[in-house]
Amino acid sequence: MKKDIHPECHTITATCSCGNSMKISSTLACNLNLDVCGACHPFYTGKQRDAATGGRAERFSKRFNIPGITR
Repeated sequence: MKKDIHPECHTITATCSCGNSMKISSTLACNLNLDVCGACHPFYTGKQRDAATGGRAERFSKRFNIPGITR
């Protein structure tokens, strides 16, 4: 590696809006404020909602009481 061309690495604190904070290494010299982190993101907490609830086939089967019509 060449000398004197790499940026300095600092230890900073990244704070999430949920209150979780973590120490990370970064080339930035200031602390970060995050919107989501692994402690509050819906994918990691398992509290995600299903985006594909109810399609045209489901609405058709509900309208005419036909069970079993799915994709």
